[in-house]
Amino acid sequence: MYNGRNIVVVIPAYNEERFIGQVVAEIPSFVDRIIVVDDASSDATHARVKGIPDLRIILLRNSTNRGVGGSTINGYRKALELDSDIIVKVDADGQMPLDCLPNLLDKIVEEGYDYAKGNRFLESSLLKQMPKLRLLGNIVLTFLTKLASGYWHIFDPQNGFTAVQVRCLRAINLDRIHKRYFFENDMLVQLNIHNFRVKDVSMPAIYGQERSGICVTSIFITFPWLFLRRFLHRVYQKYVLRDFSPIGLFLGSGSFLLGWGIGLGIYLWIKSILTHVQTSTGTVMLAVLPLILGFQLVLEALVLDIHETPR
Repeated sequence: MYNGRNIVVVIPAYNEERFIGQVVAEIPSFVDRIIVVDDASSDATHARVKGIPDLRIILLRNSTNRGVGGSTINGYRKALELDSDIIVKVDADGQMPLDCLPNLLDKIVEEGYDYAKGNRFLESSLLKQMPKLRLLGNIVLTFLTKLASGYWHIFDPQNGFTAVQVRCLRAINLDRIHKRYFFENDMLVQLNIHNFRVKDVSMPAIYGQERSGICVTSIFITFPWLFLRRFLHRVYQKYVLRDFSPIGLFLGSGSFLLGWGIGLGIYLWIKSILTHVQTSTGTVMLAVLPLILGFQLVLEALVLDIHETPR
């Protein structure tokens, strides 16, 4: 136990035979249970975990590969069956400094936050260790996650070192959460809908011989659409369905006016080029005024959304 709280660690693992043993060995003694979810690994991950002499371990195995999100959710469901208070998610590649685990837990136990996550960007002196492509990708994904999730104060959303109160997992719909690498981003969206408080915790990253399974091309193809869908879902759930807010009204009307202005403007511009006829000022204003008004409404909706961030 940790300060009177039962702690369960969930470790999704796929082909991590080289690192899983060390990761489990570094988990502090105050952790009550360790749930390792073998995501249909093709190497000796399952055998390595079975050979670890730690009575805290509960080993699950997916019959098919379900992704990091699907494996974590399986682990969450098992942890919910246990007498747990806080569930920690740790990756199996050895990148997470487990000596920082008390820092995560203190944000929940002592400061009352609902969800705590690691943030490597707060350790500016250690950012040089992060590969440049990964650094750039994290910056882009961070901005898009802020917009989609509504947690404008968080950074490093892809960080998988997290701790969450059990009551939060019982409140959100685990079936809706993305099962692959969008999992961490989607968790933030679901948490925001219920106004749960999220806190970033400064911690370093450990980069060694591990290989990332993330395909950069796949992310740039699939993530933008996922961000848009989750943003619209959050706005509808939070600002229309659960509690009608001016944010939903401003965003809806503003997006319509902005789209009208841009669409009509492009049409008039192309028409003037093809016909060589100058468009009248009055006609141009039919595009300019909706565009300006729509932009202002969308901007005001985003400002209000920032103020609504659960802190």
